[in-house]
Amino acid sequence: MTRFLRHVLCGACLGITLLSVHVARAQTEAATTDGGRPTLRAGALTSSLILDGRLGDAAWAEAPDSIAGLTTVEPREGGTPVARTMVKVLAGPDELVVGIRCDDPDPSKIAAPSKGRDAFLGEDIDEDHVLLVFDTHQDGRSGYVFACNAAGARFDGLVVDQGEETNSAWDAIWEAKTTRDDRGWSLEMRIPAKSLGFEKGLATWGFNVQRRVPRLQETSRWASPSRDYEVYQTSRAGVLSELPRFDLGAGLSIRPALVGRATKPGKTLETEYDGDLSLDVTKTLGSSLLSSLTVNTDFAETEVDAQQVNVSRFPVFFPEKRSFFLAGADIFQFGVGLDEETLLPFFTRRIGLFGVSEDEQVAIPIDAGAKVTGRAGDFGLGALVVGTRRADRLFLPEEDLTFDIPRNTMGAVRVTRNVLEESSVGMLATFGDQAGRDQSWSGGLDFTYRTSTFREDQNFGVGVWGLMNDREDLSGEKSAYGMRMDYPNDPVDVALSSIRIGDGFNPSMGFVPRTGVHIWDLSTTITPRPWWPGLREATQELNVTLYNRLDNSTWSSYRMSARPFDVLFHSGDRIEFEIIGEGDRVPPDTAYSIADGADLATGSYEWTRFVVGARSAEKRRVRGYVLWESGDYYNGDLSTIEAGLAVRPFGFLTLEVTGERSTGTVLGLVEVAPDVDALALARIKEELVAVRTEINFSPDFQISSFTQYDTQSRELGSNNRLRWTFHPQGDLFVVYNHAVVRDLDQRWRFQSNQIPLKVQYTWRF
Repeated sequence: MTRFLRHVLCGACLGITLLSVHVARAQTEAATTDGGRPTLRAGALTSSLILDGRLGDAAWAEAPDSIAGLTTVEPREGGTPVARTMVKVLAGPDELVVGIRCDDPDPSKIAAPSKGRDAFLGEDIDEDHVLLVFDTHQDGRSGYVFACNAAGARFDGLVVDQGEETNSAWDAIWEAKTTRDDRGWSLEMRIPAKSLGFEKGLATWGFNVQRRVPRLQETSRWASPSRDYEVYQTSRAGVLSELPRFDLGAGLSIRPALVGRATKPGKTLETEYDGDLSLDVTKTLGSSLLSSLTVNTDFAETEVDAQQVNVSRFPVFFPEKRSFFLAGADIFQFGVGLDEETLLPFFTRRIGLFGVSEDEQVAIPIDAGAKVTGRAGDFGLGALVVGTRRADRLFLPEEDLTFDIPRNTMGAVRVTRNVLEESSVGMLATFGDQAGRDQSWSGGLDFTYRTSTFREDQNFGVGVWGLMNDREDLSGEKSAYGMRMDYPNDPVDVALSSIRIGDGFNPSMGFVPRTGVHIWDLSTTITPRPWWPGLREATQELNVTLYNRLDNSTWSSYRMSARPFDVLFHSGDRIEFEIIGEGDRVPPDTAYSIADGADLATGSYEWTRFVVGARSAEKRRVRGYVLWESGDYYNGDLSTIEAGLAVRPFGFLTLEVTGERSTGTVLGLVEVAPDVDALALARIKEELVAVRTEINFSPDFQISSFTQYDTQSRELGSNNRLRWTFHPQGDLFVVYNHAVVRDLDQRWRFQSNQIPLKVQYTWRF
């Protein structure tokens, strides 16, 4: 590590320490969370209610109780919101209906640009919206999230990691309607009981409400209005009482889907036409467990992966997007402090997708899959098994590669048990291998201690876990284990983790970017709010990640970053500055092409980089960001600039352009004669451009287009989708995919195009 970097980091540590003391003193008078849980009584829904967003039905006037107001979390904790929010809940045997009135002193400035289904309406998104959280098991660990903005755009998700995250890919059948008037806006939300899993016989659920007013940067909440807590933390939710006994009927849902497809696989090849029928069936097992069956599964409607520029010697990560695997994914989460940068013990993209290269995967047809997910008392249960079809002579002409993929069966089992007030213990086991390698399995145990009452009203957690795996081609140390301590509070957030990954640990059903390392990670964040003119927050961060050899004798690589300031203004705009120090020891016989025609030589490298960035508030009709990173890189230099511009000329139309460009030079090994390499200066130049268009005429009718090009693959691909929800239980998808490739002589060559059409409808019994 360079002397300069040591001085920078020491100065940052001292500054953060002094600032934390100042912030702690400055906030001794901040509001504390009341130990009691506020309660809202649900009214009886005795007759049909017209869902129009107006709250005009007589049932609303007869509701026995209402939330008459919220308390601000931002900009000041414990304050009174600028405008009143009123919430009522009605419940009948088949459904839950929520009515919300959102007054606004200036309705003309209500910001609600999104109109699409699954528009992300998270906690800090700059749109006028209301977010609801239900803890239907009253376990303080799980829950459902529903949100709606003033234009009727809907968002739903699952509480993940006990409220630290949400799984926004979960989709439920529900409805919402909104209206605006000269006092503000109002919302009615209908959630069928069959869309939820819940503890049978419970007359009370955990419940919380949060509202966001973006032009004021104001967030207000009903229960636990403290910055120390996320609204998703169901352990800090209020209580929704006097719920009826819900009728789930047979608890059976049947969703057939018809898919037609026209494919032209090459310029000189004939267009191929085919059609297929797929089937998804779900059945409740009691009121808390859901069993799912999928046959001849098709994912025609799934959006393509966003391309990524990779100038490192480690693989990039692409998230799961397929609906069958995303549903109930929170049940399968294992351990704490594990992510795509360390390891994921169970990664469903290993099923039905075969990696033919570092950044390309080919779909393998799925014959059938079955899954059980949910909770039973104090237990969380998840079981998945999937069978994939045989793929003979899988030929990729661009790579000049041929693969034979046998028929495979893969799966996973996850069991957790709630212990203490907010803690859990569990196990995970996986089996199978997409490439057909024998004796493939993995298994592990984890324990997580969490409390939201540390020092009376703060969060604290400690987790430990261990894993083992095997496969016929693996050798070495086939285990991994780790721990994490977490103090996620405001204004101080500190986390320390230690992860040891053996050189033979590479589970077929997991994602492990690096093996044979012991990872140490320390992250600290201080978020003071000095309330200077125009300034909301001035976040400071210090992060240290050290990749040691297994015996901790020396480092393999490291990354240290000091962010002296990350400033958020009252307007919602943000600027940031960061200093990054990195090191990497490239081992012998490591083939890594750092630039075209040049490989990185074995040796130890250390460098320093600087980052400057700015981002405008999302509430603006024209918004954008720019991030510039420059400095040394290995034995050369590298500059990267990322930028994006989004324009919303009309309420239903959003246009967005993003780009990334990396340029630099390094000293690499270049082949000057057969089997003879010499050091030479090589140039790095990687570019990525993406254009996204979204047309949302209503939450039930959307058209989107995503076109992207990068110089690594030289492929220009366009994914265009139309989604029409013609009924709350039925969808029509029309997709057009087109791809061309730029040859080395700079000519565009047609690669393929495809037009899938999919219609699906769900019958509930």
